[in-house]
Amino acid sequence: MYVFLNGNGLSGTFPENLFRLQHLRVLHLQQNQFSGPLSYGIGNLSNLVELDISLNDFSGSLPDVFGRLRKLESFSASSNRLTGLLPASLVNSASRLRIDLHNNSLDGPIRIKCSAMAQVTSLDLASNNFQGPVPASLSSCQSLTVLHLARNKLGGVVPFEFRNLHALEFLSLGNTSINNISTALEILQHCKNLTILVLGLNFYQEEMPSNVNLQFTSLKALIIPFCHLRGSLPIWLSSSKMLQLLDLSWNSLGGSLPSWIGKFEYLFYLDLSNNSFSGEIPESLTGLENLVHKTALLKESSEHFSLVKSKEQGRPYLVYNDVWSFPPTIDLSHNMFSGPIWPSFGNLKNLHDLSLEENNLSGSIPESISGMTSLEVLDLSRNNLSGEIPHSLARLSFLSVFNVSYNRLYGDTPSGGQFMTFPESSFDGNQALCPRLLAPCQRKQIPPLVSPGKKMKIVDWNFGIGAATGFLLTVFFCFKSGWVFPKGRVCRY
Repeated sequence: MYVFLNGNGLSGTFPENLFRLQHLRVLHLQQNQFSGPLSYGIGNLSNLVELDISLNDFSGSLPDVFGRLRKLESFSASSNRLTGLLPASLVNSASRLRIDLHNNSLDGPIRIKCSAMAQVTSLDLASNNFQGPVPASLSSCQSLTVLHLARNKLGGVVPFEFRNLHALEFLSLGNTSINNISTALEILQHCKNLTILVLGLNFYQEEMPSNVNLQFTSLKALIIPFCHLRGSLPIWLSSSKMLQLLDLSWNSLGGSLPSWIGKFEYLFYLDLSNNSFSGEIPESLTGLENLVHKTALLKESSEHFSLVKSKEQGRPYLVYNDVWSFPPTIDLSHNMFSGPIWPSFGNLKNLHDLSLEENNLSGSIPESISGMTSLEVLDLSRNNLSGEIPHSLARLSFLSVFNVSYNRLYGDTPSGGQFMTFPESSFDGNQALCPRLLAPCQRKQIPPLVSPGKKMKIVDWNFGIGAATGFLLTVFFCFKSGWVFPKGRVCRY
């Protein structure tokens, strides 16, 4: 028997008439407005296999009745107002495969009896108030593929025993106050199936490990922002051939970017913004295979990783429910890059977001940029760019954000296509750039120059003949009319 009441705007307490459905196997109540405590009567549903009460307003402690639900495999109560400790009966059952309690106010230590829950594959306890160190006992959950403990008050280090989580594919420990990134990576490299690793908002001001022996051969997404890590882009990353998403933003990494950053066949999202990288942008970035030819992505479901992404502090957060829903991006903003914007950036036909603002880039904006036909965001503001804005950019029909403010651009501002929708602030700080709403730039007429080595001719032979003929005719008429010598007079006496 299956009951699906999700997304119907229902309210009130848990419907107790459901407790009489002894043969009920699947109950979905998510995305409603149910409130109050979860009734102990739920223990009567002894045949229940799947229970989802997420995205409601349930409050209070979870009842310790899960020992009577011996067939329950999946329990989701995320995004409620639940408090208190984890019920022992919930995390001490051989039938449990998936537990999702993220975004509540549960507290206390995380006590999971993995010896009893040998088959559990997914555990999401993120965004609660759990305390104490990351429990080493989780390493005994040998079938665990998804572990999400982010945004709790854990502290300490990654347990050495985590090296035994050979089935682990998705791990998020972001914002848990853990430390010692070197040890963490040395341990986690032994999780040979690890695909997504999220460690942001930890390891404050530590050094990015440069150990060339680190190996993450299965890694497809590495997310370590907001740590103020020091050092440079680590060379061990170059061996992660499957990498598709790399976010090391808001750190203190410096030096030049190595050319191998453009050699990843599957990379579609690169965010190195808000660091101290310098030198030229590697031209190899303009040949990223997945942004040129759209190489097939090696996607896996990451529904348990609701990631928060903010372009800048103070702006609204963007929440992606799936890692792979991030738009194809190259974000190198707020660094110290110099040199040109390579014309070959135009090869990146599948790129959606190119953000290069707040650097020291120079030269002109290449005409070939218009080849980035999927581009939605182009931010080149606060650099040292000169020349005119290519009018071919008006052909970028998906462009919704464009900013070239505070450069040294001049000439007419493109007025066609999406350029009619951009605010004037997108062009501020370019003193010689003509505003869109005024008449086109009035260019001064410059007289043609004489080619070097050629003499300028004042008169030619045609002009000479005409002048001589005119002179002779003038003299003849003057004599004939007596203007030069007066005519003879007859004397009369």
